[in-house]
Amino acid sequence: MNIIEILKVILFGIVEGYTEWLPISSTGHLILVENLVHLNQPEEFFNVFKVVIQLGAILAIVVLYWHKLWPFSKKKSREQREDTLVLWAKIVIASIPAAAIGIPFDDFIDSHLSTPTVIGITLLLYGIIFIVLERIYRGRSFVIKKTSEIDIKTAFLIGCFQCLSLIPGTSRSGATILGAMLLGCSRGASAEFSFFLGIPAMAGASLLKIFKFGLDFTGTQVFILILGMAISFIVAVYTVKYLMGYIRKHDFTIFGYYRIVLGIIVLIYFGLLA
Repeated sequence: MNIIEILKVILFGIVEGYTEWLPISSTGHLILVENLVHLNQPEEFFNVFKVVIQLGAILAIVVLYWHKLWPFSKKKSREQREDTLVLWAKIVIASIPAAAIGIPFDDFIDSHLSTPTVIGITLLLYGIIFIVLERIYRGRSFVIKKTSEIDIKTAFLIGCFQCLSLIPGTSRSGATILGAMLLGCSRGASAEFSFFLGIPAMAGASLLKIFKFGLDFTGTQVFILILGMAISFIVAVYTVKYLMGYIRKHDFTIFGYYRIVLGIIVLIYFGLLA
C-alpha cells in the first residue's frame, strides 16, 4: 500500500469525522470525495469502509460523554446511576423505529436511493427546513432545556424523526436535531440526544455492513479500516466540541445555507457528468 492510498484513507477519515455529527450529511460529502478520489479497492469493500469509519465518530461520543453515559461509575450516586440507566432506556426506545425500517430495507435503500439526485434534493430540502425553523423559533424559549428532561414519549418521537435519515443526504443528526427542536427541545439538548442516539444507530449499521461483507478482509483492508476509524475519531472529537460551543451562542441557520450550497453543487456536478 503506497503513500497515496494512505493519504486517500486519511482524507475520507477527515471528511467523515468532520461531517458525521454536524447536520450537513456525511453521505453528501463522501459521495463528492468518492467521485474525485478512488481507493484501489473493490466497490463492495469501499461500501463497507464508508460505514465502518463511522465507528471512529461513535467512539468520539463515547469518550467525550463517558461519565454521562456510563451507569456504573463509582463517582455517581445511586440516583445518578439510575438516571443514566433511564437515559439508556430512552436511547434504546428511540432506536426502535429506525431499526425496524432500516434493517429490512437496507439493500433497497442502497440500490435505489443512494443516488446523487436523491442526496442533492434532500440536502436542499432540509437546508431550507433548518432556515425556516430557526426563523420561527428565533427568540423563543424551549420547554426542554436538558437531555435529562426528555421523557420516554419524546425520545420515541425523536427516534421516529431519525427514520427520515434512512434517505441518503438527509443527515441522521440533522433529522434528529430538527425533530427534537420541533418537539420542544433546546438546541443543546437536541444535539446531545442526537449524539447519544447515534451510538446504537451507527454501530448497528456498521456491524450490518461488516457481516454482509463476510468478515473476509485482507491485511491491507484491515489496516485501511483501522486508519480510517482512527482519523475519524480524532477529527470527530474536535468537531463535537466545536459544535456544542457554537450552538451556545448561535443557531443552526448557517448549516441550512451550507446544505443548500452543497445540494446545488451535488446536483450540478453529477448532472453535468450524466
